[in-house]
Amino acid sequence: MADVTVFGIPNCDTVKKARKWLDANDVSYEFHDYKKKGIEEATLTAWSKALGWEALLNRRGTTWRKLDEAQKQDIDEDRAIELMLEHTSMIKRPVIQHKAGLLLGFDETAYEALK
Repeated sequence: MADVTVFGIPNCDTVKKARKWLDANDVSYEFHDYKKKGIEEATLTAWSKALGWEALLNRRGTTWRKLDEAQKQDIDEDRAIELMLEHTSMIKRPVIQHKAGLLLGFDETAYEALK
């Protein structure tokens, strides 16, 4: 098993950039496709505690925008996790899990630590 796991969906542009950078820098990783494998609640809860649910919840995507206004009201950590479990595309991508912690999104400078 690789020391680095990239969580995301394969057609996401940010995930593509991250994977391209990892490949170009010879960083071995395992890819976890949310669409095929889903995500465990315990994992999502741990990420939420480490990164903050507000950072983890993708409010810029079409999935969020398609929600009823009632579903977006009074959102808290529990509700955000529930929504992300139901709609994995609402998890900001990629989440990089490595031996020293987590990275969220794509940031070349932060990725240097993975080498």
